[in-house]
Amino acid sequence: MLVESLMTKGVWTCTPDDTLREAARIMWERDCGCVPVVEDGASSRLVGIITDRDVCMSSYLNGQPFEALHVNDAMTRSVRTCSPSDSVHDAEEIMRSARVRRLPVVDEAGQLLGLVSLADIAREAGRERRTAGAKRIDVGLDEVAETLCDVVEERSLEH
Repeated sequence: MLVESLMTKGVWTCTPDDTLREAARIMWERDCGCVPVVEDGASSRLVGIITDRDVCMSSYLNGQPFEALHVNDAMTRSVRTCSPSDSVHDAEEIMRSARVRRLPVVDEAGQLLGLVSLADIAREAGRERRTAGAKRIDVGLDEVAETLCDVVEERSLEH
């Protein structure tokens, strides 16, 4: 199964110049934990990603309210991505190695096409398992569980 069959298209985005308040608003209203960050202007070229944790930690560590800080202050710039033609298995491998739950889906030019999450993959695995008479399972629950275990593995804190 390919990523394009599971990815969410038409995801909401923000720009580096938006405030953290705007990013938080999008997450709240769209019930999501991250927002891809794209260039200002007409381009939808991916330049980063911001999570709900990034928003909170940036505000806390800077001692500033959300509206006083910008996405650029908190976003992750080195973003792991996948393409719509990647297999779901390949996307899970990227998630495991990067220890992330979500991957932006981009084309060859880095233009954002959508987002695929571990939740999307888990839902598909469950759907396949429940489907009566399913002859072939493309997304296995065991593999989803392994990916989740790798993603949430406790990190050692170095002081």
